Amino acid sequence: MKHLILILFILTGYTGLSQEMKPIIPIDSETNKIKFQAVIDEKGSKEELFNRSIYWLNDFYKDPVRITSIRDIETGKIEGTHRFRIYYWDEDSIKHIGGMINYTFVLEFKTDRYRYTINELLLKSRTNLPVEKWLDKSDPAYNKQWESYLEQIAEFVDEWSESLINHMRPEPEEVVEDDW
Repeated sequence: MKHLILILFILTGYTGLSQEMKPIIPIDSETNKIKFQAVIDEKGSKEELFNRSIYWLNDFYKDPVRITSIRDIETGKIEGTHRFRIYYWDEDSIKHIGGMINYTFVLEFKTDRYRYTINELLLKSRTNLPVEKWLDKSDPAYNKQWESYLEQIAEFVDEWSESLINHMRPEPEEVVEDDW
């Protein structure tokens, strides 16, 4: 009997470890809306960080001028809107487009640090549905695909922020040897 309990305990432990970690969807306490935000410490003046972000915008987006509505070096702020697709898979494992997610991003710069914010996430439709609806599992219209959509949003923001952080690092200075 003791061995049976021990085996069940071990098997239960392994299944608990094998479960995937669900992405965390941050909710702003003031607005109760999804808001991804981080402050990153990085060497550079406000102007240097602003200029590095312009290079990142040009690399990350196909048409960076059209998507940005504010580019103000004086206040150290860039604001823009863009979109990305989400997908679902049917019972035959065929991938289908689930919709288009519109989002707003803000980049703010100060000496030796910057902050990014991604919010105002909306499913593009006739009524532009806020994606916060997908968090309510008690909703009578709840669909199990909503969980996958939220995971895709979190993955997109992770890739977006990782790309930004990598581009915001200063270029390594070349050491020129004095060969005389």
